[in-house]
Amino acid sequence: MTPIIAVEPSQKKKDAVTVFVKLLDEYPIIGIVDMTNLPAKQLQTMRAKLRAQGIILKMTKHRLINKAFEQSKKNGLDKLSQHIKGMPALIFTKENPFALFKLLKKSQSNAPIKAGQTAPEDIIVPAGPTGFAPGPVIGELGSVGIKTGVEDGKIAVKEDSKVASAGDTVSAKLAGLLTRLGIEPMRIGLSLNAVLENGEILTKSVLDIDEGTYRENVLRAHNDAFALAMELGWACKETVTPMLQTAFMDAVTLSLETGVVNTETIKPLLSKAYATCLALSGQLPDEALSAEAKAAQSVAAPAPVADAAPDAPAAKSGEKKDKKPEDAAAGLGALFG
Repeated sequence: MTPIIAVEPSQKKKDAVTVFVKLLDEYPIIGIVDMTNLPAKQLQTMRAKLRAQGIILKMTKHRLINKAFEQSKKNGLDKLSQHIKGMPALIFTKENPFALFKLLKKSQSNAPIKAGQTAPEDIIVPAGPTGFAPGPVIGELGSVGIKTGVEDGKIAVKEDSKVASAGDTVSAKLAGLLTRLGIEPMRIGLSLNAVLENGEILTKSVLDIDEGTYRENVLRAHNDAFALAMELGWACKETVTPMLQTAFMDAVTLSLETGVVNTETIKPLLSKAYATCLALSGQLPDEALSAEAKAAQSVAAPAPVADAAPDAPAAKSGEKKDKKPEDAAAGLGALFG
């Protein structure tokens, strides 16, 4: 039986592990990325862009990454190791994990899928017209589960069709059809699998946030909280001003309804009383009115132009004489002697 001889790691591998351990202990945010199918040119561009923002991207083999995880004192690396996939690399940063994910996602671009590659997510062929003329391609599309018909002389997909599930290996036939249909399901770029922060793992599903939806949810929650606080009478910085305004208007309305006289109600109360008296006096016969009441009526209803003195200037069209609360008080005194 041939004895097993332990092979001492090379100094180069030892130095690589030492560098990784130092970075793991120094940076608070550690990310695992998958560089599978990433072209070398795009990788160099992305690395330079990250370096300019103080973000370090380093690659090595699975075994050396796990060795560095074992030697580091940082908590949670055992959980992060479970997310090592494909061609791994580590990202070391002090950047917010959500901002980091957004940066990496923004740098990605769409690309056709090739035969033998794994579908990154469900691949859907949407319903609608295609550029294909009727022919053998109808059978090819049908063989991968795409329902078609002919519209305006062109082949059309009748309904959305899922042709591959996430994780499926794509055949050469399907890859060719997707390329001809202009469907590019692959994302070329650094794919962030997970991030370690303060001992907690943040996965892609947590980090991938729709900012528009998030903003709308926060705004809706604020509006709902404000409406609830107003309904409950909960006084705080946001509600005290509208609550005081509402209370003031309610108090004025109540005062007007109950006839309470104060600085806010005196004018509308006098105007209301004056208008009521005029309406009542207009229903009485002329002989029942005193001279003072008739004079008050004449104040409310000016004499026709024909009765004016010949040399009096004619009133301008649309001109109205403003009535003051003092006039209303005088009219009330005249009516009630």
